[in-house]
Amino acid sequence: MDIVTLSLFLLFAVVLSGIISRVLPSALPRPLVQIALGAVIGGIAQIRVELDPEIFFLLFVPPLLFLDGWRIPKDELFRDAGAVLGLALGLVFLTVLGMGLFIHWMIPAVPYAVAFALAAVVSPTDPIAVSAIAQKAPIPKRMMHILEGESLLNDASGLVCLRFAVAAALTGAFSLTSASLTFLWMAVSGVGLGVAIAWGTINAKNIFARRFGDDSGSNILVSLLIPFAAYLVAEHVESSGVLAAAAAGIAMSFTNVSSGAKAATRIRRQAVWDMLQFTLNGIIFVLLGEQLPQVFAGARDTVMLTGHDSVWWLGLYVIAIVAGLAALRFAWTWVALRLTLFRQRNDPQRTSPPRRVITAMSVAGARGAITLAGALTLPLTLNDGTPFPARDLVIFLACGVILFSLVIASLTLPLLLRGLALPLEDANNELDRTRVAAAKAAIAELERLQHEMAEGRDDADQYVEIASRLMDGYRTRIDTLEGDTDPDEARRMEALERKMRLAAIRAERRVVFDLLNARVIGSETAGKLGRELDLLDTRLSAQV
Repeated sequence: MDIVTLSLFLLFAVVLSGIISRVLPSALPRPLVQIALGAVIGGIAQIRVELDPEIFFLLFVPPLLFLDGWRIPKDELFRDAGAVLGLALGLVFLTVLGMGLFIHWMIPAVPYAVAFALAAVVSPTDPIAVSAIAQKAPIPKRMMHILEGESLLNDASGLVCLRFAVAAALTGAFSLTSASLTFLWMAVSGVGLGVAIAWGTINAKNIFARRFGDDSGSNILVSLLIPFAAYLVAEHVESSGVLAAAAAGIAMSFTNVSSGAKAATRIRRQAVWDMLQFTLNGIIFVLLGEQLPQVFAGARDTVMLTGHDSVWWLGLYVIAIVAGLAALRFAWTWVALRLTLFRQRNDPQRTSPPRRVITAMSVAGARGAITLAGALTLPLTLNDGTPFPARDLVIFLACGVILFSLVIASLTLPLLLRGLALPLEDANNELDRTRVAAAKAAIAELERLQHEMAEGRDDADQYVEIASRLMDGYRTRIDTLEGDTDPDEARRMEALERKMRLAAIRAERRVVFDLLNARVIGSETAGKLGRELDLLDTRLSAQV
């Protein structure tokens, strides 16, 4: 009962954080609100959560990486693959090596293996925290796509580096050749297992559904189980579970194109995963805040590990690590963007990325859920039963880096993002072309279906009338998007039409439920009409 009560309490704290972040007049990001609530829970309520590293990692990391891989825009990821890979792999390895040596030099009491483990922990970035921070100043879409792709891959690469560092700390030995071969095996087998499990599961479910039928509940449950299956199978064969979970998510976006899932199932599944993402990220930040009083309370003992007496040294170490991370990220981002997004295209002014773009990309490298998850998964003891060296210090410094990077990003990122744009952002043109192609396909299908259904019938004119009415709507869309109308004016008129249609739909919904409350209609009728209107409302609202 204690575990159940504690779980419910944490869930309530996540809900409360969402309410507080919306009520506060300032643009205080939700992660900081959740950390503050967790600190209140741990400091005032005196609630203590004993975290088992392996269970914590299993419950939180696979579904979050899986969802990142599933939802990341694939075309944008491939288009900016050079920038993404440079930040996600090159920067991570540079961070682990450079910051590991720097941390050991700064704190000689921390062994090399533990210093590299801390560097691996703080290497992954968190785009969820960044997007929450930038809610008052939206991030340019291309920048957000690069950050999402970077986060997906650097989560996996950073956690794999952490695994090698922990193994070196446990065994006291490290071989570069052996580590390289092991990394290659873990990467190839992890990605392969993740893709195979996702592809095999979805196809097996589709074959079963075509023969025996399917339902939304089982479809959604299968999607929830896939990341855990990929992670556990990969870990069982000593591969990379994090890479398997991320690869399974990427594979899901391709297998689901032909999965045959109903529209209602896709909407419900998206709602379930939205809730799960919000909950897991929220709980991680609440747990971070809950751990802080205990971590800070032990700061006096922790600082003794560094050879100093004053706890202010811990703050200086956090600032030094954040400064080192920022310097490495700034330099690497400048190189990566210059060689990819801003490479010369017959325009000498575009050969070097603007300083504000580099600074925004650097500040956007805030640390969050994965950093905390990695720090908390450090083993409690070595193989011989002795305590893991400097574990409390590593957790303290990781928590400090998360807090400091979030505060810096929340203060500076909205200012840097105002009016910021990246090259080749042609999403509106692409969207218009897609809508035109879809409308032409719809007209062709209506013409075919009209002749097929009206053939040999006495009331064929009714089929022609209905099809013509529908096709007129599609032709209007094509004329608006392809005609001589000014694009800005066309989009303004489209926005006005959407606003009016939304108002009309919501008026319909109010009348339906007014009739239900007056008992003029039954709940079944109201529920059916309500769902139809909700789907239309959702579709129109998503276009805003």
